[in-house]
Amino acid sequence: MIDYALLNEKRAVFGALSAILSYPEKRFINDKFLFSEVFQKADSGKLLHAFWEEMSALTFGEITETYVDTFDFNKKTTLYMTFYKFEDARERGQMLAKLKVLYEMFGLLPDDAELTDYLPLMLEFIDAGDWYMDERASDSIELLIGVIEDGSYHLLQELEKAGNPYRYIIEALRQEMRVCVKQGGQQHVE
Repeated sequence: MIDYALLNEKRAVFGALSAILSYPEKRFINDKFLFSEVFQKADSGKLLHAFWEEMSALTFGEITETYVDTFDFNKKTTLYMTFYKFEDARERGQMLAKLKVLYEMFGLLPDDAELTDYLPLMLEFIDAGDWYMDERASDSIELLIGVIEDGSYHLLQELEKAGNPYRYIIEALRQEMRVCVKQGGQQHVE
């Protein structure tokens, strides 16, 4: 069960995580952004600090190289959340179509350059979509969060194996999701 009010309160946190998981820009990969007011509402502050500790030792060129090597050139650490479960099977195409309908239903028109299971886009939808207080949102948001939870679990496993600094951001994302997802009165998302 999703706590929609809490998910709504954390919109900016998910939007900021989207920015960090997009191709690096200096304005999003710095201490002022990572420890800004947006993240004051985050339950994952220690993880953001750990990420910054590792990233601050790198030049901006090394940060972009790390990002590209991690997310663009490695199938095991892709930001396309349905790839882990379906790879390029027909079911993946069906899930991508469902996600596109979901985005459009709640006012977000994704750029056709990106597939709809791209994690930064999914997080941007949580931040910018008109889903809150819409009676149609329940099943749709549960689907979205399920896809994020499943894909990010596999992504985190691979990032941890590699000792990659982005593991802290994915762990932070999962921690923020965990706070918003409850099952039988207990918080749930492993």
